[in-house]
Amino acid sequence: MAAPVSGVGRLEEEALRRKERLKALREKTGRKNKEDEEPKNKHFKEEEEGGGGEKHRELKLRNYVPEDEELKKRKVPQAKPASVEEKVKDQLEAAKPEPIIEEVDLANLAPRKPDWDLKRDVAKKLEKLEKRTQRAIAELIRKLIDPWHRSGPVECQKLVKEAAVFH
Repeated sequence: MAAPVSGVGRLEEEALRRKERLKALREKTGRKNKEDEEPKNKHFKEEEEGGGGEKHRELKLRNYVPEDEELKKRKVPQAKPASVEEKVKDQLEAAKPEPIIEEVDLANLAPRKPDWDLKRDVAKKLEKLEKRTQRAIAELIRKLIDPWHRSGPVECQKLVKEAAVFH
């Protein structure tokens, strides 16, 4: 390393040391100066493949409409967009949520009355009583109609009036 120059500050000494280390590192890797050699990623593709002669890429004109006849031959026809209607339909069908409950029963949603369990328990007994009531009504009607058939219409009218009194 170089001896510190008189009057050079500490920062300048560190900069000189850094330059010397970078120079030594470049010599180890094979590069002499930054300006002498281009980075490897800037080489053309043809040179890396080993082509000795000049190779040019074929010119493809996609968006440019040339006026020259020779260039018009190289124009690429317009690409047609792919149909995506079926894919979109499938995605829309997949995105539709299936209804879990088709019909909402409002009785299940509304809060129940406090006596709902009593009504449920008494329902069976009420059915039996309803049947007995219907039988009793039918029997009373038969009793009213039976004398009418046996006797004449005058007595029947009396029985109907008596029945009207009960109602």
